[in-house]
Amino acid sequence: MKTIYVMLSLLCCGMTMTAQNHRMSNGGKEAEDTTDVFYRHLELNEVMVTGVTGDTKLKHSTAPISVVTGKELKQTTSTNVIDAVAKQPGMAQVTTGGGISKPIIRGLGYNRIIVMNEGVRQEGQQWGDEHGVEVDGNGVGSVEILKGPASLMYGSDAMAGVLILHNAPSPMDGEVRANVSTEYQTNNGLFAYSLNAAGNHSGFVWDGRFSDKMAHAYKNKYDGYVPGSQFRERAGRLMLGLDKRWGHSHLTWTCYHLTPSIIEGERDEETGALEWTTDRHKTYSKTLPFQQVKHYRAVWDNSINLPKGYLKAIVGYQQNRRQEFEESMDDYEVFFKLHTVTYDVRYLTQDFDGWKVAAGVNGMWQRSQNLGEEALIPEYRLFDFGGYATVSKEWERWTLNGGLRYDKRHLKYDLTKNFDGVTGSVGAVWNANEHIDVRLNMARGFRAPNMSELGADGVHEGTVRYELGNAQLKSEYSWQADLGVDFTSRYVSAQVALFANKISNYIFTKRIDSVMEEGYNTYEYTQGDARLLGFEAGVDIHPVHRLHLGNTFSYVDARQLNQPEEMRYLPFTPAPRWTSEVKYEITHHGKVLNNAYLALGLECYLRQNHYYKADQTETATPSYTLLNLSAGTDLMWGKKKVAEVYVTADNLLNRAYQSHLSRLKYTDINEATGRMGVYNMGRNVVMKLVVPLVFETHTR
Repeated sequence: MKTIYVMLSLLCCGMTMTAQNHRMSNGGKEAEDTTDVFYRHLELNEVMVTGVTGDTKLKHSTAPISVVTGKELKQTTSTNVIDAVAKQPGMAQVTTGGGISKPIIRGLGYNRIIVMNEGVRQEGQQWGDEHGVEVDGNGVGSVEILKGPASLMYGSDAMAGVLILHNAPSPMDGEVRANVSTEYQTNNGLFAYSLNAAGNHSGFVWDGRFSDKMAHAYKNKYDGYVPGSQFRERAGRLMLGLDKRWGHSHLTWTCYHLTPSIIEGERDEETGALEWTTDRHKTYSKTLPFQQVKHYRAVWDNSINLPKGYLKAIVGYQQNRRQEFEESMDDYEVFFKLHTVTYDVRYLTQDFDGWKVAAGVNGMWQRSQNLGEEALIPEYRLFDFGGYATVSKEWERWTLNGGLRYDKRHLKYDLTKNFDGVTGSVGAVWNANEHIDVRLNMARGFRAPNMSELGADGVHEGTVRYELGNAQLKSEYSWQADLGVDFTSRYVSAQVALFANKISNYIFTKRIDSVMEEGYNTYEYTQGDARLLGFEAGVDIHPVHRLHLGNTFSYVDARQLNQPEEMRYLPFTPAPRWTSEVKYEITHHGKVLNNAYLALGLECYLRQNHYYKADQTETATPSYTLLNLSAGTDLMWGKKKVAEVYVTADNLLNRAYQSHLSRLKYTDINEATGRMGVYNMGRNVVMKLVVPLVFETHTR
């Protein structure tokens, strides 16, 4: 009750969420800069989003959707693409050091979230805490965040929501576009660059990119430099295709290599200092133990325009390789190899008298291999199939939509498992007037247990624990209700989104007393019924010309039903978070500096007292506040933009803190200070430079 009282007090004081839904630009292009919140809202409400029932205008989406534009991604300090969007309202991340992040939406993560990249679901052994999302953030033009069950269009594993990573749109006919970007971060010495070129010649389109990133160990006030937090990342992408009147056909190849060292958090018993395997604290080279992660993808994306609609067909192949080196730089102990084929065929009608219909089938085939001496999960084969149909109707100020889906999953390892589920959603939007939109949605989600939950048996070095699977686990089912209200006037844009989620057979890990291997705590998968309640809310005030005052608040209360006090709360629930930003737009349409701004921000994470106490699975996390400063501008020459420059300073006061969702919080105790675990990154100043180039090969 005390927490709820604090939340309501913050809301009454205006500490609420910036309306992120109104920041997306049409087709991935940046919206025109303007200081008028009202007219920007009207323009961005016309953009198309994927949603849960096919392409639709944002203002007609019944499900809660927010978007992050390319401009916002550039203005955000991050070490990977998930880190870049984790500060959005309702979002969080489970972290293992500086280079590995896993998304959390409204308190749910892991195989409850699907990440869509290049039009296909990302499949890279995302069941593990020490596995990140194998995506080059430089190639992401915008991010669409779908909050809540999206099983209707995406099947099992979309129970919590979907992150859709959009590429930048193809250039116009007769245009060649290129850019060079580079970045440096002071805390971990991160240096990155990315080269991109794309063109369009009479409908033949192409796009190529190469990116490179390296970082040494990060540091904080309590631990100094953290051994094992260095990493190296390289990625490449090539797309060839046709954009014609009949539709498009694109063939895309991507490769991604990540070499992160592993943070073990071992300390000297007398001094409490973290133990190093090298004398060079700022080395960019890998040190034992470390991982070698490689991800390859080929996607064929097709869309054919038909007289009364269009047909989309996407097929993709992915190969993920994860090697773990513990004792030798040359010989791996763990080697997972995962093959995945995904398919998606759907038909969407054009608007006829306000009606739209969409129907499709999608799914995947997987084969996992263990090629190392150790195996954390058994080898398996999986086949997944789902079919769905949706319908929507628009008239006057109302939009109604809904649909049904059936999924079937076959999993074969030491045992044979079959899972199936029926899901669906129904929702409505009332565009009351040009100022107010009201959304209501009800959805049922479904998720089959993954292979780690069913059959894990081994040490996860990156999380410093031994995990045991449970072959008796059942599928998860959820019912979630969402209510959202948007308000926009000339000087104020505000939003509140409430949700209630009831999950049957919720799967999680708990610590047990058994010691499977000396030096590691043992965790076992179990399940029970759960319910999650929460909201995101916010306000963006524009009191005077060029000045913006934005506040957001996110909260989720996640409980296991019918359990004693020590087992009441679900593990790894994000702490309540309030963010505040004061932004001043210095110039618009300047001759040298254009769209220049200066912003001061606060991130306040309240104390997390709601944690899973049984068997010391979790501990409480104190509150902390981070102060951030940022600035940016476009550099102009002869009325043309020649560069974009961004400078940000995160954790400006060098606060020592531990995120409640950091796995490193549970490493060794510092006997000299009594502090447990490794702390997050300290002060970090980031400089980014983007140089765009555009050429016209012929007159359009």
